[in-house]
Amino acid sequence: MNHHSPKDEFNDGENVNFSDNAHMDDLLAARLSRRLALQGGIGVTTGLLLGGSAMAAQGQASGAARAKKAALKLGFGSVAKHRDDKVSLPAGYQMSILHALGDPLHWGDESWKGDGSESADSYNRRIGDGHDGMYFFGLGEAGKFDARRSDRGLLCVNHEYVVAPYALHPNGKTGGAARVASEVEKEIYAHGVSVVEVKRDAKGAGMGMVRGSRFNRRITSATPIAFAGPVKGSELVQTRFSPDGMKTRGTNNNCANGYTPWGTYLTCEENYTNVISRAAGDDAKRSAKEIAGLKRYGMTDGRKSPYLWDSAGSDDLFARWNSAVTGASAGDDYRNIFNTFGWVVEIDPFHPDSTPVKRSTLGRFNHEGAWPVPAVKGQPVVIYSGDDSRNEYIYKYVSKALWDEADVNGGLAAGAKYLDEGTLYVARFNADGSGEWLELAHGKNGLDASNKLYALADQADVLIHARLAADSLGATKMDRPEWGAVNPLNHEVYMTLTNNSNRVAHDATPTGVQLKPDAANPRYYSDSFNADGKTKVNKGNPNGHIIRWKEAGAQAATRFSWDIYLFGAEDDAAADVNLSGLTAVNDFSSPDGLYFDPRGLLWIQTDDNAYTDETNCMMLAAVPGKVGDGGKAVAAGGTETRVGAKATPDSVRRFLVGPKDCEITGIAITPDGRTMFCNIQHPGEESKLDALSSHWPDSQTNPGSTKRPRSATMVITRTDGGPIGL
Repeated sequence: MNHHSPKDEFNDGENVNFSDNAHMDDLLAARLSRRLALQGGIGVTTGLLLGGSAMAAQGQASGAARAKKAALKLGFGSVAKHRDDKVSLPAGYQMSILHALGDPLHWGDESWKGDGSESADSYNRRIGDGHDGMYFFGLGEAGKFDARRSDRGLLCVNHEYVVAPYALHPNGKTGGAARVASEVEKEIYAHGVSVVEVKRDAKGAGMGMVRGSRFNRRITSATPIAFAGPVKGSELVQTRFSPDGMKTRGTNNNCANGYTPWGTYLTCEENYTNVISRAAGDDAKRSAKEIAGLKRYGMTDGRKSPYLWDSAGSDDLFARWNSAVTGASAGDDYRNIFNTFGWVVEIDPFHPDSTPVKRSTLGRFNHEGAWPVPAVKGQPVVIYSGDDSRNEYIYKYVSKALWDEADVNGGLAAGAKYLDEGTLYVARFNADGSGEWLELAHGKNGLDASNKLYALADQADVLIHARLAADSLGATKMDRPEWGAVNPLNHEVYMTLTNNSNRVAHDATPTGVQLKPDAANPRYYSDSFNADGKTKVNKGNPNGHIIRWKEAGAQAATRFSWDIYLFGAEDDAAADVNLSGLTAVNDFSSPDGLYFDPRGLLWIQTDDNAYTDETNCMMLAAVPGKVGDGGKAVAAGGTETRVGAKATPDSVRRFLVGPKDCEITGIAITPDGRTMFCNIQHPGEESKLDALSSHWPDSQTNPGSTKRPRSATMVITRTDGGPIGL
């Protein structure tokens, strides 16, 4: 996800889509709504996530799965907003720290000291920075995936980024045009993914990390990774590291995530533009087509990465972060390094010696996540993704192979079966509340070498330049698609559109021209004025909203219906801004993380800058409705739209508020619903080393702490050991 601070130099959210395609702001009279309380089943089992066939195959029938339909009901008191340097939970709940930046995975490395003295190499064996998306896989006694297990598992956690690295280095990041090699090496290893074994303690539902487990593993920005799918071996991913284009090195800026029904982890590369530079004058060495592709993805001539990893030396560990043409061929330099990021990466957590794989069939863009639909026997595997930048698109992948529960525990071989052959689609949202999935296949819909927007040579070209292919088909621009989630009870899909602070029109129009609002993005308001003191400035959609859709029949259908589920707003905002009627118990801004637990509760996490004068970021729980439940309203600016029933404390309620300058992100719940994992990312993000705004997690129990803040994974339980949220 894009970082919430407007002052953050590492935020590449300004890499916006300047195509001429329709925005949600160009749609008229769309049917929009939100939700009423859902009367649905309450199956507390991972079988709901993996599909009924997987549940049957693994003998997962349980009392919870056989329970009769019952109404979901939130069972906790709303947490008050605050700006304290601590995590607040409802009465009757408790938390502990599972792991935080720098904690060692194995024996032999010393504990994190908090002074930046740990060696760079040790971060190959330590928890990384910027905890983000994650998933819990039950671990059976035979060392295989067991979707029934809640007391023992493997937790996979993304480490998105290091920002102004106040926690990693003794004196913070050393300044200057050239970076210090040892600092850069540490940052490279602090990115990526951690896999750790966790076990429930004997006293209740709490969890602890098993230090020294054979499963404990780090995948970093230097780990060798294979390519698979149509891009494997393409000349567009050939580099000095892999002249044949069969592999690459590293996964980076891992934001949201996904999982597979066969038991592997999907990690997604989002803001990878941040770590790659391109020398000034490089355009002169490129073809017009190459320049168009680089520009569309934000890699302009002369762009300097804010990390400047490429400045630390000539060793390949550093030099590969500059995408300039320096050699006679692609195999002699790293001109194509940019094309090797932006993918979904499959990791087999149960085989720590396995090589991760970039599954290219799912396309390349700012991958915010890869959210699967519960697998159904005899039907394709379906995965949804968002492209997290202003005015970008929503995608859907449908496998060629049909799901067979015999592939559970099939590892990366099953991944090849379901993820290397399939169809990628991009969404178009129509004004009448319908939508369609547009196929991104070479040779179809004008996606070929004769395409006037961008000449697409083959399917590898289509996937590497998925944004340009989507531009060509007229996909619908969205307000920064972030996390998605699939309701396990009815398979409707939700996605956060976290915000759009400035709806800038095509770059060919005069500077400052704004796109107009419409029914799908109706709020157009501001609290500031232009120089004339009379005309309000359009700030777009600063509080964000959540869209959802229902496929027309089977999940692989190419048509759908959609509406808006929930609008973020401050509780005291005008009614035409606070369209969902939020109050002090459930108001929020900039929805980001999103997660359906196995029982059908929806969890909403925020990464906000618009409301932080009143509260830190938060997480809410909701009882969702369904697509099509709504009525009409008129939003600020006069745009008519449709919204759902007003939010109430019974349907949406604040569960958690985090520490200062943090983002709440990443969530997983065990199959029995008794243990929740939740991440706190970059507490004290606005800090300098000599002026820290947060000291969390130490400040959780020691308000007078002066220790450096750290990203961390929390374990949350009820004090009575009961199910979370109910």
